[in-house]
Amino acid sequence: MTVIGNADGAPCWAQLSVRDLEAAQHFYGQLFGWTAETDPDPQYGGYTTFSLGGKPAAAVAPLMNPQQPVMWLLSFATSGVDAAAEGAKGAGAQVWMGPMDVGDLGRWALLSDPTGAPFALWEGRRFSGFGVADEPNSLGWIDLSTRDVEAAVAFYKGRFDWQIWPDDRYPMVGMADTMFGGVMKMGEEVPSAVPSHWNPFFQVDDVDATAAQAADLGADLVHGPADAQMENGPRLAVIRDPQGATFGVFAPRAS
Repeated sequence: MTVIGNADGAPCWAQLSVRDLEAAQHFYGQLFGWTAETDPDPQYGGYTTFSLGGKPAAAVAPLMNPQQPVMWLLSFATSGVDAAAEGAKGAGAQVWMGPMDVGDLGRWALLSDPTGAPFALWEGRRFSGFGVADEPNSLGWIDLSTRDVEAAVAFYKGRFDWQIWPDDRYPMVGMADTMFGGVMKMGEEVPSAVPSHWNPFFQVDDVDATAAQAADLGADLVHGPADAQMENGPRLAVIRDPQGATFGVFAPRAS
């Protein structure tokens, strides 16, 4: 993945919502070497930015209500969140919150796509999003699991003008001739209660070592470590953190 500035439709931020903020800071700090800085302004409710080498890499915040799931949420950049949210709604998305201002940082809306996967729109002002990506311990790929691949691909292509690299098993998506994600069909083995969802994948130097460390820190391994079943595909693992949020790690396959 290459972060393409704040071009409309580019993935621009990843935010984790959890019950225990301190535990999340410890887990991800140990796993990725992230440092955590909590905004002291009470209007942000403990919102904490994770940094890598002094650059913003992701964030974590407390759950807004007890019914909210523990999960990672991806944001996509837009130059006009109000129009983008309205357009997404017209294309079958559900708008759950906003659009609303987040202080002077930017303007935000929470939606779910027509297949049920939550995502956010971000109109950056003082804060545009990732300061680091495509490096070890930072975001490098995004992955959508959905029960309707065709509908999902059509939605994001139509709303964000994403390029599509067709594939029967795993169509990939991107912008400016650069892939940054893929779309996978959820099989019958996935419980019906599990909704469509986006997962962030963080690049690491050693997938096996990172997965083992995550397990030592209390996480569960959902998949892998394993080599992706595609030519020259990466080695990867899917991990469920100690509070239940899933994410992936990957590294280029050794030649």
